[in-house]
This record gives sequence, C-alpha cells and structure tokens, in this order.
Amino acid sequence: PCPSPASCSPTVGRCGTIRGMADDQLLARVTVDPEICGGRPCVRRHRIRVALILGLLAEGLTTAQILEEYPGLQEDDVRACIAYGAKLAGGRYVDLSPAAGG
Repeated sequence: PCPSPASCSPTVGRCGTIRGMADDQLLARVTVDPEICGGRPCVRRHRIRVALILGLLAEGLTTAQILEEYPGLQEDDVRACIAYGAKLAGGRYVDLSPAAGG
C-alpha cells in the first residue's frame, strides 16, 4: 500500500506502485532466460517478447486487442511490459538520432 496516497497520482504513484500493484510484482512477470528468445526479455517465460508488446502498443493497439491476439497473456502482462520499458527509460539515455543508427 502507498504510504501517502494523497501525493500519488491515481495511475502511477510516486511511491513505486502502478495502479495498486507494486513495480516488483509487475516486473516479476518479465523473464530473461538464455534458452528462450535468445535471452531477450519475455512475458512469463512465454516466447512473447516485451519488445513485441511495446511495439504493438506504440502502433496503437489497445490492451484488449493485444489480449485477443495473444490469449495466453493477461492484462497485468501488458502492464508489466510497460513497467519494464519505463524502468529502462528511467535508467539510461539511448541516442535515437539518425547519426547514431537508431
């Protein structure tokens, strides 16, 4: 539970929760195994990469559309992918300029 709910946004709390589920609970759904997808981050040891889900969201698909396309996933799996991406984006800078090859 959030120690000071008044200071948190309803969606992403500054106390490290995302809509009531702690970041570490969401991030536990993201697994990295050298034997699965070449060690790329996947959702719950499925062969569904986090990058795929983030790409689908970036293309405009809704969570409901993704869940329909991948029935083995759950809503929290999609949220876990977003949380994983947020952690990466908060931790380092990646140069996406054309000169950098990104």
